Amino acid sequence: MSGSTNKFAVASASLRTAEATEATAQLTPVEWLVCAVACLGFAFDLYETLMMALIVRPALADLGHVRPGTPGFKLWSSLLFYIPIALGGVFGFLGGYLTDLFGRRRILVWSILLYSVSACAAGFSTSATQLLLFRCSTMVGVSVEFVAAITWLAELFPSPRRRESILGFTQAFHTIGGLMVAGAYYLAVTYAEALPLIRGGHEAWRYTLLSGLIPALPLLLVRSFLPESPLWLGKKSSVRLERPSISELFQPALRRTTLVATLLFACSYAMPLGAILHTVRMVPGLTDMQGVSPRHLEQVASGVQVFQEVGGTVGRILFALFVVHIVSQRRRAFLFLVPSLIVFPFLYFFAATRTLALLHLGIFLATMLFNGLNSFWGNYLPRVYPTRLRATGESFAANIGGRVLGVTAGLLTATLSGVMPGAGPAPKLAHAAGLVVLLFIVLGVVGTFWLHEPEGDRLPD
Repeated sequence: MSGSTNKFAVASASLRTAEATEATAQLTPVEWLVCAVACLGFAFDLYETLMMALIVRPALADLGHVRPGTPGFKLWSSLLFYIPIALGGVFGFLGGYLTDLFGRRRILVWSILLYSVSACAAGFSTSATQLLLFRCSTMVGVSVEFVAAITWLAELFPSPRRRESILGFTQAFHTIGGLMVAGAYYLAVTYAEALPLIRGGHEAWRYTLLSGLIPALPLLLVRSFLPESPLWLGKKSSVRLERPSISELFQPALRRTTLVATLLFACSYAMPLGAILHTVRMVPGLTDMQGVSPRHLEQVASGVQVFQEVGGTVGRILFALFVVHIVSQRRRAFLFLVPSLIVFPFLYFFAATRTLALLHLGIFLATMLFNGLNSFWGNYLPRVYPTRLRATGESFAANIGGRVLGVTAGLLTATLSGVMPGAGPAPKLAHAAGLVVLLFIVLGVVGTFWLHEPEGDRLPD
């Protein structure tokens, strides 16, 4: 008995030593490549998502001949914002299942190629319906990519400390995509006349969509050098990889984890879908933006997007710095949820109807808090599902919760914007966004008390 105990102690000590060595060792060239591809995927995930908020006004004016404030604009803008997100959630969930079935690397690569090619094709749309179809396929790729990348990274870096840090810092590049799309749109608006003709014109929104092809080019060059998850391969090669079962997510062992994570993910995604994504549309209602030209409004809107994404980047970096010091998952979530109870009402009930400076401050703080919370989910979800179900479980919470249930926040905002008090469409939209997002944040704070705490710091087998 004593000998067995000593052997176990020696093995445990050896494992801890190996993990400590891995946590402090330099990344290999292949590991750097893995991180680079993940950063590319995360960045263009947000790049493609935020693009619609910037281009919806000029695109509908060109394709549908409708103007802001008209019933036709309200209908088509709602369709373009919410149908692609909801379909992305449904098919993104299927993508999570396929990630568990066919491997993390393969699905990751194909999802990035799907959203890149779809975004490029959308730039050549000849009707609002065609634009909607391409936006749907774009968001399907985006929805699958997030889950595949998170699962891939978590399993490639088994050391808990290194895994937490790499997931935190690679997700920080998510918001770099927002800065990139704001810059791309600003350049397209400013220099559109000097660019080649597309469909006989120089519309800036078309060039912005066309730029979505960028991530596909380096990915095609490096995909053969990317490793598959050793955990997934190990189970597959030893014939221990069971076919993922969706019903197992709702068995007693995982039911609470799945339901609470799904509902809380919906509350988290209500922040962008119900409020943040609409912020650039509130610029015309600011007191210091009255009487300016439409072109200047578009440039100011891209500037607001820059503040939004700088705040998001700060939030991601803050989470990456805190993640290795705060062990409790609930405390990590509360760190970003509780301040949101103050920041979001300030932004949408006050700042968004006053001056551009206040709007800049409010959107910086709001996106900082949301993106810190979003990074939390990327680190949390891989730790609560076993390998055979990891991507399926993550995808159910992220896609069914975030993109299918969470999209109701956007629909509520669109509906309430017609009946809220305000001197015009922009202030009404701001007040509606504030009311909706406050409701979901309160639900998120309450629901966090039921969040499951993972056992230990290693990934479940």
